[in-house]
Amino acid sequence: MTQGERRRYLIGSLAQERRETVTVPTTEQEQKRLLRALFNVRPPMPCDAEFLREQDAYLREETRQKGVTDLAGLAPIRPAVYLWQGDITTLRCDAIVNAANSQMLGCFCPNHGCIDNAIHTYAGVQLRLACAGLMAKQGYDEPVGQATLTPAFNLPCRYIIHTVGPTARGRLTEQDCTLLRACYRSCLVLADEKRLESIAFCCISTGEFHFPNKKAAEIAIRAVAEYKAETKSEIRVIFDVWKREDYEIYSRLLGGDRKAESRT
Repeated sequence: MTQGERRRYLIGSLAQERRETVTVPTTEQEQKRLLRALFNVRPPMPCDAEFLREQDAYLREETRQKGVTDLAGLAPIRPAVYLWQGDITTLRCDAIVNAANSQMLGCFCPNHGCIDNAIHTYAGVQLRLACAGLMAKQGYDEPVGQATLTPAFNLPCRYIIHTVGPTARGRLTEQDCTLLRACYRSCLVLADEKRLESIAFCCISTGEFHFPNKKAAEIAIRAVAEYKAETKSEIRVIFDVWKREDYEIYSRLLGGDRKAESRT
C-alpha cells in the first residue's frame, strides 16, 4: 500500500470499530488530522494483526519523512549533556521521557498539541494498551514524581519513560519544585537500572501543567548534574526543547549558545 492507501484503510478500520460512518476528506492534511483524531480517542483495547501491520508501516514512514535525528550525530554542550530543539518523536536514543497524566493513558483530546498526545500518536495504539495493562496491575493512579518504562513501539527510540509532573496552581511552592526534581531523578534512576546509555528529557510540566519555564529549566539542569555527580552515572542526557523560548533559556543556563543543536 501507499501512504495514502494506508491512511484511508486505517481511517476506515477505526471508524468501523467505532460503528460510525466517516467521510474521508479529500486532502492529505485533512486525512492526517482525522486519522490522528481517531487514534487519540481510541480506548485501550487489542486490534487485529492486519491493522497493526498497516499502522506500523504507516507511522514509521511518517516519522521517516519528518526526519530522524540520531544522538550519535549531536555534539554535547557539556560532557555527556546535549541540548536539542526538535520533535522528540523523531529522536533516536535509548529512551525519551513523556510528560504523562496520572491515568497514564495518553491524551484523549483529538489533535491536541501536548507531548503526551504526540508520543502516543506516533508510537501507535499499542502504547495505550500497554499503559492500561500497567495501570490495571498497579491499581491506582500514577503518583507525581515517579517513573514508568514501556517499549517505544513505532518510535525510533527504544523505550519511553513516563513521568507525571506537578501542576503549578497560582504561586509556585517548594513542594512543586521538589516534585519536579523527583521526576528527573526517578527517570534517571530507572534508566540506569535498565542499563540505558541515553535519555532525552522534554520540558516536564511546562505546558499544560503551567510550571514556569525558566524555573523548570533550572531545576532540570541541577537535578541532572546532582544525580550524575552523586552516582557517577555515565548516561548521556539530552534536554529536548520544542519552543524557541525554552531553547534560549537552556542555552543560557548551560552556557553554550554556539554548541546547542536546533532543527528549526
